[in-house]
Amino acid sequence: NEYKSYLRMNLALLHGSGDTIANGLYFVNFNQDVTSLAVGTSTGYKLFTLNGHDRFDQTYEFTGEDVCIVERLFSSSLIAMVSLSAPRKLKVCHFKKGTEICNYCYPNTILAVKLNRARLLVVLEEILYIHNIKDMKVLHTIRDTPPNPKGIITLSINADNSYLAYPGSGHIGEVQIFDTLNLDAVTMIPAHDTPLAALAFNSSGTLLATASEKGTVIRIFSVPTGNKLFELRRGVKRCAMIYSLSFSSDDRYLSVSSNTETIHIFKLDTSSQPTEPPPSEQTWGQYLGKALINTASYLPSQMTDVFTQGRSFAQVKLPSPGLRSVCAITTTGKLLVACSDSYLYVYVIEEREGGECVLSKQHCMMSDSSCDNITPDNSEQVSEEPPSVQSNY
Repeated sequence: NEYKSYLRMNLALLHGSGDTIANGLYFVNFNQDVTSLAVGTSTGYKLFTLNGHDRFDQTYEFTGEDVCIVERLFSSSLIAMVSLSAPRKLKVCHFKKGTEICNYCYPNTILAVKLNRARLLVVLEEILYIHNIKDMKVLHTIRDTPPNPKGIITLSINADNSYLAYPGSGHIGEVQIFDTLNLDAVTMIPAHDTPLAALAFNSSGTLLATASEKGTVIRIFSVPTGNKLFELRRGVKRCAMIYSLSFSSDDRYLSVSSNTETIHIFKLDTSSQPTEPPPSEQTWGQYLGKALINTASYLPSQMTDVFTQGRSFAQVKLPSPGLRSVCAITTTGKLLVACSDSYLYVYVIEEREGGECVLSKQHCMMSDSSCDNITPDNSEQVSEEPPSVQSNY
């Protein structure tokens, strides 16, 4: 029951209230480049392939454990998983070979696992373990972090720019930035007045989006400097619990899902942006970040605050409020929304006009019989001990 309570607060997907887990759906998350979807269930996990033609094909299914966390390393065969029945144990597997590479046991419940091509991060409530992805050895441990019972964390998917962001306080929205390659603390960002609810890096690790428990304002900061670049308002009167933040791969959009029925998509634009495209060796986020920093340097502080505020460019209306959701934007301009009603929704973003997004397709992430039971309205104290390890390396 204690671990199920955590699941309700994290991005694991539960439908409704109480301890009942709808349709056995425990967890869902996109891989780092949004080419695959991993789904953890009461009986195992599934992997689905995503492509630009809205295809949704199941490529693998494992049965035998109640998997509450499952993370895939890009499109490789490497899987990191945690089961509900053994929440302190991490298994790293080669799913195509059907072999377990290694497993680690930690002193407390694993709340989140994040991967890139250089590092694997394991999140406990007050300890962070940084592993070398090549041999799974523990390189560094960050102890005595502020209590983080929801496992709020983000790791840059860029292995050359491998920053980690986590809450620096349990009372206000401070963000600690840590370099997982050089194993050094980088900076602290005073992002919000209230505790953090969500964090997300862009694909290059140069931008960080943050949201607080109030949920009315999303802020975007440059990394590693910590300068504020954008302040995006999803609402003034209506507070919300933010479930997920996700940049598009070109850094032009940020999607925000919450416990309301509306998903907001912000266009990261500014009236001062140049008409010529950014240099090919830079991402749009790096180029735009430099432009905003240069502009803000000669504007009064009040003007820079107004300059960086924005309203949502496009919106999605989910079938009902309260659905937990995880979002991602594809390279083809589609918004993917995996929801606690067992469906993956695919929406088309109108890049010129914005506004209400059109539902293109929907796919059931569970068995057909499970999805038949929930039909959408618009259907198709923490130990200081290091983890013990068993390895097949």
